[in-house]
Amino acid sequence: MTLKMIYQTKDQDGDIEVSELDGVRSLHFGSFAQQSAMSLKNPDQLELEYAKAMMSWLLFHEIGNDDILLMGLGGGSLAKYILNHFPECRLEAVEYRSAVAEVAHDYFELPRDSRLNIVIDDGAHYARERLNMQREFYQIIMLDAFDSQGIAESLCNVEFFAMCKTLLKKEGILVVDLWNNKMQFKQLFSWLGGLFEAKLLLLPVHGTVNVIAIFFHEDTPVYSRNALKKRAIQLEKKYQLPFKRYLKEFIAYNPNFIDNVTSA
Repeated sequence: MTLKMIYQTKDQDGDIEVSELDGVRSLHFGSFAQQSAMSLKNPDQLELEYAKAMMSWLLFHEIGNDDILLMGLGGGSLAKYILNHFPECRLEAVEYRSAVAEVAHDYFELPRDSRLNIVIDDGAHYARERLNMQREFYQIIMLDAFDSQGIAESLCNVEFFAMCKTLLKKEGILVVDLWNNKMQFKQLFSWLGGLFEAKLLLLPVHGTVNVIAIFFHEDTPVYSRNALKKRAIQLEKKYQLPFKRYLKEFIAYNPNFIDNVTSA
């Protein structure tokens, strides 16, 4: 099949395009790289492997009546998945480009749900303003604000990540799509590893340049690996995501960090 362009627009930050190929609708920002993707046959499921891996934090927290912050909305895949599967949670999504948020609603079936609050703002400005009102608020913060060049420039500093940590509850979790960008990865990893005192796990995403990093705040428990294995089986059966593989890879890829987070 040939690539079909179904929508194109431009804002002050560049091109926004929606394409379809082989039953998959994709969001692009002026290049072939997929920012978000949705199966037309199964629109409520996560399509991209990195997006599935972004949900690997479910191994470590049983979501309930929680507040979640998503930095970077894109096509809304993660927001839609969380809203559909976890009816008790509330979700705040910060997106810099208003046109992107409209595309998420119009072309990627992101619902207009009372539990979803979309804020059009720069992520760093939002975090700073939020800290003026409230601290230790979010159970989960998910940072997915990357493009083909790496993390958004305003977020690429230790002060921003320190604000994210302060916004987390003491038992909270920060999930970051680091991208294996040699220019940024080492610096980002250094900042975040220091802020969270090496309570972290890395999960490379097969066949991509994505590396999902999970950072655990000071009061998160030490997780029993036997309990995690049982939980992975339950989660995989319920959500059809490869949690058993994620757990094996967390253990295999993190020999220097796994004992900071789990016990044998």
